[in-house]
Amino acid sequence: MRFRLRTLLNKVLGISYMEQHGNQLPIPAAALHDDKATELLRVWVADGKQHVAIAPGVWDDAASWGIMLVDLAKHIANAYEQTTGQNKANVLARLRAGFEGDWES
Repeated sequence: MRFRLRTLLNKVLGISYMEQHGNQLPIPAAALHDDKATELLRVWVADGKQHVAIAPGVWDDAASWGIMLVDLAKHIANAYEQTTGQNKANVLARLRAGFEGDWES
């Protein structure tokens, strides 16, 4: 029964549950071992556009999402520094410029 429901949701709404994709990032080890872990959002680029799955009810206060976005920006800057050698502060400045530029559009 569950398989048919998932198949129906996938066909009608384009929703897929627990399917794997070759370009999917791995789940962090800490999340695998924490029964209370929750995925906050998933962002894909497909057909030239962003596609997002989000769990909006995780926090009552939207400011918590802002804090998470700042933390995410810092993780991105760390990743750039580790993989390309770019200065973390410069990467954060570019991220902020992109954010502010798109915010105004």
